[in-house]
Amino acid sequence: MGDLLIGCSGWNYGDTPEKGGWVGVFYPNKDTKRLRFYSQFFNTAEMDSIFYEKFYSHMTMGTFIGMARATPDNFQFSLKVPETITHKKRLDVNHGAITLFDEFLARISPLKNSNKLGAILLQLPPSFTVNDFKNIEGFLQKLPLGYQFAVEFRHPSWKTEGPWDLLKHYNIAAVMTDSPSVENLDFLSDVTVTTPDHSFIRFHGRNTKGHYWYNYLYSKEELEPWVEKVEEVKKQTRVLRAYFNNHYGGAAVVNALQFKEMIGIKLSENESNTLERAQEYLSNRQSTLPI
Repeated sequence: MGDLLIGCSGWNYGDTPEKGGWVGVFYPNKDTKRLRFYSQFFNTAEMDSIFYEKFYSHMTMGTFIGMARATPDNFQFSLKVPETITHKKRLDVNHGAITLFDEFLARISPLKNSNKLGAILLQLPPSFTVNDFKNIEGFLQKLPLGYQFAVEFRHPSWKTEGPWDLLKHYNIAAVMTDSPSVENLDFLSDVTVTTPDHSFIRFHGRNTKGHYWYNYLYSKEELEPWVEKVEEVKKQTRVLRAYFNNHYGGAAVVNALQFKEMIGIKLSENESNTLERAQEYLSNRQSTLPI
């Protein structure tokens, strides 16, 4: 039976829920040391901000040394590969994608050296279709050993056997997702284990209105089918990491804590009280948030 790590896709969002932030709903105030506080409740986090060049360009090895020092010994960070590699270079090894990726690995090396590096996530752009198969195949061939990689497809054309066989060949996890139905990515919610080493689940929410894809609070009824899926995956893989990316207004925190409880993890008194306060806060604020 594999280990299970549950967390959120990020921990540092705008201040108030009205601005998509977590202050009030989760963090006590705007001066709270957010990563230290977050790591009291979860044993992993996905670093989503590193994807954006405007943030990544300011990150140094010191950034990741600080992250390692701010978290407990058993804490893990999964990192999303920067957009310059997946979206701009489109994984093309003939146009510098691997060179940039090697630089990325060097920059995040403090996490690996401190045993706090979880999975490295390659989220493909929605425009990256099965016709780009050669790009991803060439890139995966160049990946170094000693890391756990995961690939998230974002186009329905990948619903075919080839991608899964490719990932199995290179011992890379296929990311399972829960996404809005309008994306036609329902096939990614199926249990597909492509490596015995680790598996990866991302909960994006189901908001089909407007531009606020990640502004969604799951009901327990919506999460219930995933309890059985998680148990199934745990039997097939050594480590399963699950991240709630429905971050807007702090909904991810509520659902992540709820899901821990649903799969049989007993919440501490602090966790239970925090969940109760967050649920009450969101119920009072939800009607004012954009959809």
